[in-house]
Amino acid sequence: MSTVVTYGEIMLRLTPPDHLRFVQARSFDVIYGGGEANVACSLANYGMDVRFVTALPPHDIGDACENYLRQFGVDTSHIVRQGDRLGIYYLEMGAMQRGSKVIYDRAHSALAEIQSGDIDWAAAFEGADWFHWTGITPAISAGTAEVLQEAVETAADMGLTISCDLNYRSKLWKWGKEPGEVMEGLVQHVDVAVGNEEDADKVFGIKPEGVDVEAGELDAAAYESVCQQLMERFPKLSKVSITLRTSISASHNRWSGVLYDGETLHQAKEYDITHIVDRVGGGDSFCGGLIYALLQGKSDAEAIEFAVAASALKHSIYGDFNLVSVEDVEKLAGGPGTGRVQR
Repeated sequence: MSTVVTYGEIMLRLTPPDHLRFVQARSFDVIYGGGEANVACSLANYGMDVRFVTALPPHDIGDACENYLRQFGVDTSHIVRQGDRLGIYYLEMGAMQRGSKVIYDRAHSALAEIQSGDIDWAAAFEGADWFHWTGITPAISAGTAEVLQEAVETAADMGLTISCDLNYRSKLWKWGKEPGEVMEGLVQHVDVAVGNEEDADKVFGIKPEGVDVEAGELDAAAYESVCQQLMERFPKLSKVSITLRTSISASHNRWSGVLYDGETLHQAKEYDITHIVDRVGGGDSFCGGLIYALLQGKSDAEAIEFAVAASALKHSIYGDFNLVSVEDVEKLAGGPGTGRVQR
């Protein structure tokens, strides 16, 4: 079985129950989540060996977070315990035409204050096959970006396949450098890149041709140009995948994706997701599905179908983690997806 390593921040997530607004809340549901941790959990649920690397504070909340990861089979042995606090994010769940809202409270978190040399990357990558990171991590602080640079260089030297989700977050890039300036040196080491309809534009100024994203128009074929431009800019890339979301309302989205290998653009079937339970982690569940499928030797056409089906299922699950099995995903990818009762 292949071993995958992910690195990033996991946070305490606080959500008002029952789609209440922040101003109505008198209590919050407590859960943990974060991009790379979400990918790690997906892979663990698929039966893969996966290590999650981060920094957690050495107190009871840090313990609770680490135990939360362990219950899903994620290896936490390379987590460093230092700093004073766990990052927090508040999520107001949208409904119908009212969009969801996120407020971050992650300044001076344990991971935000990490420094070069705090993680033994050679040990973390020992025996591993794949390393995954997202564009959220270098946006947090200069320290997280420096440590990630160490990670990608070490992973490349050790021969791991490296993937990244470009994941642009405008609320996080506040520490002094522009996203493209930092991401350029990181993505040059990447073999498989994933993004959505705005990531390549916001990070590298690469736009799809003939598509009005703001109007909600998503033509999958137009994203072949985005994939080609990314590959020209970063020659190490062997595959680029773009997730395609049409947002009709906060509760109703259409969802698909494409995978490009430099020659052929494969598009998955589109899912009409009419009653979203929780869309947070949708892109992460896509990445987890894609990594699993590629490591299992599936064809590109099969891999993109698996990734899109996995992330479609995530929209039905509360919380950041995609708590589905390989059987669940394959049944949806290969069937009508009617949601009939299993007896």
